[in-house]
Amino acid sequence: MDESQLRHVWSNRQPPNRITHLLEPMQQLVEHQLVRRVKQIGQLSAIWDECIPDFIREHTAIVRLHRGVLTVAVDSAAHRYQLQMLLQEGLIQAIRERFRTGPLNSIKLVPGPFDALEFPDAPARRRRN
Repeated sequence: MDESQLRHVWSNRQPPNRITHLLEPMQQLVEHQLVRRVKQIGQLSAIWDECIPDFIREHTAIVRLHRGVLTVAVDSAAHRYQLQMLLQEGLIQAIRERFRTGPLNSIKLVPGPFDALEFPDAPARRRRN
């Protein structure tokens, strides 16, 4: 078989019936839900990088955005306190003004040691024994 015959066979093949039933709902889910969420998180991540000072940003990781609440993991209590003070002094308002894709009601800071392997751009940290 040459390449044109293979293309013809491939384009005319019939997928198994049970896959056909799942294909359309999965495509809709991806197109309407996941793509929108990925765009929101991507935009929010870029805004976070612009607004948060470097000395704090490298100690944070965006965990999730759910119902207007942004959850951010911070690896130490000191950095969490500094970030909380900045947010209260108006940083949250600056982030809200830039984030127009969806609602941002609040930012929840949670303790969250994260490994440098999960975030290759983050500087290596020593583990406590």
